[in-house]
Amino acid sequence: MKPQPAAQADVNALYESASDISAKRKVELNALMNRRLASAIDLQAQMKQAHWNVKGPSFIALHGLFDQVATAVAGYVDLIAERIVQLGGIAAGTVRVAAEHSRLEEYPLTIADGMAHVAAVAKALSNFGMEARSMIAEVTILDDADTADIFTEISRGIDKWLWMVEAHAQAST
Repeated sequence: MKPQPAAQADVNALYESASDISAKRKVELNALMNRRLASAIDLQAQMKQAHWNVKGPSFIALHGLFDQVATAVAGYVDLIAERIVQLGGIAAGTVRVAAEHSRLEEYPLTIADGMAHVAAVAKALSNFGMEARSMIAEVTILDDADTADIFTEISRGIDKWLWMVEAHAQAST
């Protein structure tokens, strides 16, 4: 029997805050960030999936790299969640919420080959990087430079990790 979800508090509700950002704007920002939080949590799990299951001649290098990426993404998850809470919101960061709301494609579970993982990880990083850059534009329209700055940091980090992952597939043979 599938467990029934617990009564959900209104995740759009706000806690009182002396912040000068209007309540309406905070609700909009928090909704946007919670969508990105779901994808970030999914991305972190996908990086661990690659870390645990990679095989082949590049195992040691890729196993370590994917773990470093997962650790960095965990930091991005925390940045997003803490920004939501700073704005008086509720960070909806459970695995079930992330699975329901992530915009990332499902990570292929049956791959083992290092280069197949490189391709899958690169795709996931690229897609999340697009989300981060889209978020910068969306929150800039909402006049929130601080959140735009957080997503600029995340975008830079994702681009760095994408470069490091893709480098494994770019050497000439």
